[in-house]
Amino acid sequence: QVQLVESGGGLVQAGGSLRLTCVASGEMTGINNMDWYRQTPGKERELVASIARGGSTKYADFVKGRFTISRDNEKNTAFLQMKGLMTEDTGIYSCNAFIEIGVYEYSYWGQGTQVTVST
Repeated sequence: QVQLVESGGGLVQAGGSLRLTCVASGEMTGINNMDWYRQTPGKERELVASIARGGSTKYADFVKGRFTISRDNEKNTAFLQMKGLMTEDTGIYSCNAFIEIGVYEYSYWGQGTQVTVST
């Protein structure tokens, strides 16, 4: 059974930093894209950042220059380093990974981690 577990969320003051971690575990052949999404109050879930297996990255415009996505393929882990946090970054951050099991690819989601940015 493949699982994704996020950690690292919490309460931080505006301007502060947090580092989120997403760990994939279970029987798998490999992991392709690993993405971070967020759902902020009153909005639909939106893509924050994405990283391919080879390391190429994409960012939403609203986090460019503030957030950095990275991964450790040996540890099946993705990270989201968040700096310059703003109150509008408050929300639930979830990890999504495209995991290879045999010849098939499946999309898995973590349970999410709460990020709260205070003034």
